[in-house]
Amino acid sequence: EARRQRRLLLLVVCVALLLDNMLYMVIVPIIPDYIAAMRGGGSATGPSAPAGGNESGSGGGNRSLLPARYPPAAGGNEDVQIGVLFASKAILQLLVNPLSGTLIDRVGYEAPLLAGLAVMFVSTSTFAFAENYATLFAARSLQGLGSAFADTAGIALIADRYAEEPARSRALGTALACISFGSLAAPPFGGVLYEFAGKRVPFLVLACVCLLDGLLLLALAPPCATGARANMPVGTPIHRLMIDPYIAVVAGALATCNIPLAFLEPTIANWMKDSMGASEWEVGLTWLPAFFPHVLGVYVTVRLAAAYPHLQWFYGALGMAIIGASSCLVPACRNFGQVIIPLCGICFGIALVDTALLPTLAFLVDVRHVSVYGSVYAIADISYSVAYALGPIVAGQIVHTMGFAQLNLGMGLANVLYAPVLLFLKNVCQMKPSHSERNILLEEGPKGLYDTIKMEERKG
Repeated sequence: EARRQRRLLLLVVCVALLLDNMLYMVIVPIIPDYIAAMRGGGSATGPSAPAGGNESGSGGGNRSLLPARYPPAAGGNEDVQIGVLFASKAILQLLVNPLSGTLIDRVGYEAPLLAGLAVMFVSTSTFAFAENYATLFAARSLQGLGSAFADTAGIALIADRYAEEPARSRALGTALACISFGSLAAPPFGGVLYEFAGKRVPFLVLACVCLLDGLLLLALAPPCATGARANMPVGTPIHRLMIDPYIAVVAGALATCNIPLAFLEPTIANWMKDSMGASEWEVGLTWLPAFFPHVLGVYVTVRLAAAYPHLQWFYGALGMAIIGASSCLVPACRNFGQVIIPLCGICFGIALVDTALLPTLAFLVDVRHVSVYGSVYAIADISYSVAYALGPIVAGQIVHTMGFAQLNLGMGLANVLYAPVLLFLKNVCQMKPSHSERNILLEEGPKGLYDTIKMEERKG
């Protein structure tokens, strides 16, 4: 029964991560036309005219259902508005994560996950009925607040319930596959429903799934049943985890490996149209094939980690080298078929890095600190948020001032140079769990009420 509950909780977390990333990307084919409609430039309930010169939007009556991930931030006031709208989620998530990690360490994983799902439900519903840019901005920022709790608590819950390897790597790999699927499936999902059912339907569908996921979590782990958390050890403060050199190396790798993806998404569409005359459907389908190498990378890393767990650092370094090489190859592509290959390489490398290093964070907390995972995965979420907060705002400016090729070469070089830093993690697998004073007391026998309760929990 405990194993079944654990699997159901994994399902709840995977659905929450899927929803978060679908909501992050589902507005891609909707928002340009929607903002234009707010200004009187078209209809937000069906096929419409182009969004004020935004090349990622519609093409007259033949609006692409699979447009670019999001438009550049350097093409006029409307594009700036859309870039800020996309970045607002990651910026708020970046600001809230230190607080959410600390709160999760104190109250447990289930209640913050439920709160995050509730906020995401409100955010999704707000998107469905928004009538102006300010409401859209508020809904997007609100999603960042929900993500700061739901994403961090969900990943930490998986690490807590799957405490042994290789089950932990498999569970975290499954969660990463859901994140990838949500990001890549959302634009066509939103585009098709927007085209045939109106702009509210995609958000209402996601809101209903979010509500069902929250109800399932409520049935599995009601907040009133998590009072046992009061008897658990206090987690290491997030500021102490941030200065841990091993955790800092992992966080730096997570941020660096996601920069190419975060910076290419808002810039590659215009580059493809300018350099190779790509059509709307080619621009829209650019990222979809990358889902398969990402899942392959997760699978390969999980299998290798089960057979050779002491080489987790090497899988991460190899992933960063692949990302670096693939990023440098992007500007050399001359047609749609060629550009898919380095993008698949980037996503494959990201899968290697994430799948190898996310379990490493939990292991580092186990052996060097206290086995409470909220703060350490808040640090991981901060690493992702740094990349995705800068991407929609900064990438377009870099391309404008330095060029698309220089942007890719710089990102590739950063990944290649960072890969050897992961050698610092080579001896992590040889570390032994730390023994705090309280653990020593428990080994000697319970000395008081708290230790007696803790001893009974361990026996159970």
